[in-house]
Amino acid sequence: MHIHILGICGTFMGSMAILAKQLGYRVTGSDANVYPPMSTQLQSQGIDVLEGYDPSHLQPAPDLVVVGNAMSRGNPAVEYLLEHGLNYTSGPQWLSEHLRDRWVLAVAGTHGKTTTATILAWMLEHADMAPGFLIGGVPKNFDVSARLGESPFFVIEADEYDTAFFDKRSKFVHYHPRTLVMNNLEFDHADIFDDLAMIQRQFHHLVRIVPANGQIIVPTGEPALDEVLGQGCWTPVVRTSVDGSEAQWQAKLLSDDGTHFEVFHDGVTQGEVRWSMTGTHSVNNALVALVAARHVGVRPEHAIEALNAFGGVKRRMELVGDVAGVKVYDDFAHHPTAIETTLQGIRNQVGDAPVLAVIEPRSNTMRLGSHQQQLAASTAAANQVFWYQPVGLDWSLESVAANGSVPAVVLDNTEAIIDQVVAMAKPGTHVVIMSNGGFEGIHPRMVAALEKSAC
Repeated sequence: MHIHILGICGTFMGSMAILAKQLGYRVTGSDANVYPPMSTQLQSQGIDVLEGYDPSHLQPAPDLVVVGNAMSRGNPAVEYLLEHGLNYTSGPQWLSEHLRDRWVLAVAGTHGKTTTATILAWMLEHADMAPGFLIGGVPKNFDVSARLGESPFFVIEADEYDTAFFDKRSKFVHYHPRTLVMNNLEFDHADIFDDLAMIQRQFHHLVRIVPANGQIIVPTGEPALDEVLGQGCWTPVVRTSVDGSEAQWQAKLLSDDGTHFEVFHDGVTQGEVRWSMTGTHSVNNALVALVAARHVGVRPEHAIEALNAFGGVKRRMELVGDVAGVKVYDDFAHHPTAIETTLQGIRNQVGDAPVLAVIEPRSNTMRLGSHQQQLAASTAAANQVFWYQPVGLDWSLESVAANGSVPAVVLDNTEAIIDQVVAMAKPGTHVVIMSNGGFEGIHPRMVAALEKSAC
């Protein structure tokens, strides 16, 4: 059976393509944005990727076209499949049909889904449970972002974004989880949601399908999620906290940067974690993952062992270069809260060392300007900010740069950003590049420019 995937280089669709390949399907795909790490991962799996959305990619007709949620009416491939009556479905719907007999552990929330899902899958792997998983990123402890696994357990990053142009429900309602982590909830995806209440409605749709013999894990201090649960909940809820209010499961920080912490259950210590991740948000991700893993039988001490051996996720504070004492990181942050926690995390780790933030406001929500009032404050932990004004952003970043508490400039081309960063960087500097896209390949170009400057 031949499956062709429209939008195959999206993090979800690329991972789904790998599962389809493992199931024995012939898989091809097309996308307008082909860049690593997903493009290289697909290539390594023997999956052919075509550039663009030419209708010829659907000739001869595949047995099934799986349509990514980035596709819309007017797209040439979409118009062709509709006009010619091709068999099509959405990615989440296709996946749901292959998860019917699995114990699904889903990780939902505005922030931290990829990292938390990766931690959870790694905990199960470390406990020899051989889970399946689909993660919207490339985890370093695994070779791929998705696999079928060899047990009933399947870990999935559960996104609230809409399913497809023909199915406007959130993707996560298709997954029918038995174990559900709801990590946090803020307003995002302004291109499809008018306000937070609309997102909360989708989250409650998800709560409604978790069985009574399942489990929902929610950190304390998340009022938007408390409101969701207040609309009705039929499943046991387990609470977690990090250096905060009383909860069944707690983490106590033993270092300011979050690299060392202790885990407690009902006041009884379960062990200490020393790992490479930084920030309180990372500790929270670890704790909720540990509780979810325990729900399927992983003992806390084994989960803690897994955390101590956790390698992280590509594009989540991934060190991509260290040139003459200048470290360059790639991070996926694209929301004010994510930007703030990322920068605060590196600040706690490096102390007074210079931190240069390079930020591309690329997400649909950013492009609409929904978060522009919060952006300036989100960069307070940096020493210098370089804002990239991309083509198509119909509002100016100049006011954001002017209103920040740290020096900031706005530049409209990546070459100028690289030149200014290289001129400013000195040994001991940390350069944090934040974008949810390829950012014109700025990461290797930045490293190359620093290497040339160091010669």
